[in-house]
Amino acid sequence: MKKRVFSGQMSQGMLKNYYTDPNVRARIVEFLGGSSVAGATCHYITTGDAADFQNRRPLPASDLISLFDSGVDICRSLWDRVSLIVDLDIEYVNFDYPAEAFTEPERTFDMQSPVERLVEELLLKFGIVPLHCLSGRGHHFVWRIRQDSATYQWLARLGRVPPSLWEISARPHPPNGEAVCSSLTEAFAGLGLVMEYLAHRVKELAASLTGIPVELTAVEVGPGRRGREMISIDISEYGDPLYSRALRVPFTSYLKPQYQSWLIGEDLLRKLPALFCVPLHEMSWRQGIVVMRDPQMTAELAARASVKIPEFSEAMGNLVAEYEESALAKFHAWFYSVEHHPPEQWLDTYDRTPMNILPACVRTILVNPNDLLLRPGEMRMVTRVMLALGWHPRHIAGLIRSKFERDYGWGSQWFDADPAMRADFYTRVFSGLFAVGRDDLVNFNCQSSKEEKICPVADCPANLELFRRSALARRRYDHLAHRPFNGLFLPEEHR
Repeated sequence: MKKRVFSGQMSQGMLKNYYTDPNVRARIVEFLGGSSVAGATCHYITTGDAADFQNRRPLPASDLISLFDSGVDICRSLWDRVSLIVDLDIEYVNFDYPAEAFTEPERTFDMQSPVERLVEELLLKFGIVPLHCLSGRGHHFVWRIRQDSATYQWLARLGRVPPSLWEISARPHPPNGEAVCSSLTEAFAGLGLVMEYLAHRVKELAASLTGIPVELTAVEVGPGRRGREMISIDISEYGDPLYSRALRVPFTSYLKPQYQSWLIGEDLLRKLPALFCVPLHEMSWRQGIVVMRDPQMTAELAARASVKIPEFSEAMGNLVAEYEESALAKFHAWFYSVEHHPPEQWLDTYDRTPMNILPACVRTILVNPNDLLLRPGEMRMVTRVMLALGWHPRHIAGLIRSKFERDYGWGSQWFDADPAMRADFYTRVFSGLFAVGRDDLVNFNCQSSKEEKICPVADCPANLELFRRSALARRRYDHLAHRPFNGLFLPEEHR
């Protein structure tokens, strides 16, 4: 395991001492579900950041005490025995200065504050008052739906599950060799659709309230006052199988900077204070960013702030009902009306995609998918270009999946993920924003691609503006997925 670098203010030994506080331990157990470690409702716990393969190894909840003694950060599975856990993650991302959120927390959280208030107001409209926690880069809003509720059954009916996900969900999963039941697989898929709708609402309403872009997932943006910075409505957890995703536990340490020392820089890392994930209990974010940097204040907060995940099964039904009446729900029905070509047909279908009509940026992504095609910004570029060429978005997902499932040296990338689900998710998100009119492709041009640093070609004769015009014309005249078509592009005038 790679050696962690701890700040001078918080050694691993000091973390171990922090975890001896009985209130801290009680709150952590509370977030796992149940009143004791033995009664925890989460299926497993993990240590470390989700991007670290070794540290996301599922462990039984009974290992919690040994983790306290190790002085690590702790996560719990989204997979739960009695509830469907709902998480909405809002965070600041800076592609040029990754440490910005940690070195300038006042500025970082101030820029997020309009989105924070908006999320709380939207959820309250539906009758949902979530557990609100601060992490190192932003906010988590967490609540749960009972698995014996009508809303859970409603979400299960909405869920669209690819055959590959049925297969891997039914496998025995560590640490207890259990499978994900079929209704939970369906309900989590349905929840992903509804949370995508909620993210749409947040993005739409927040656009005029913030000084930096607000996007779904961490897609690259153009430079601002402090580099390429943005606020991510991070719903990416709904693009992976339920059993594979975990949520950092309140009152545990926040060691993401240590796990990303290669990105942050060890000299800067040594200057950072301790960080903890804390609930915003009777305090503002300004107070919260002070408390989360002080282990004593964090422990004192644990004596008075519950982190039991609140249950809003009935209220969640209000959000599901609004989703079902939305343009996005209609788009989702259209998206799933088509199936991927099966792998045995790829040689005659996706592999025959005419590369010569694609701009060099997309050709490069498709020819060198590892790791270009893993990046949301590049997946969005592929989606936009193929929409402009008349592809159905589900077949765009099929094309991406056909790359994910080939041997491009992925290593452990797909060990606990489903390529088909991942491809569907990102293609659905980006094509859905466009189809319902929440993305007018303002940054779909060569200059913006260069500024966003997602253009991999120094000298390219292509002009993305032509693709942009084609896509917009197709949307205007209801010609999305309209193939065959006359010529390469649909003209501005309707024929």
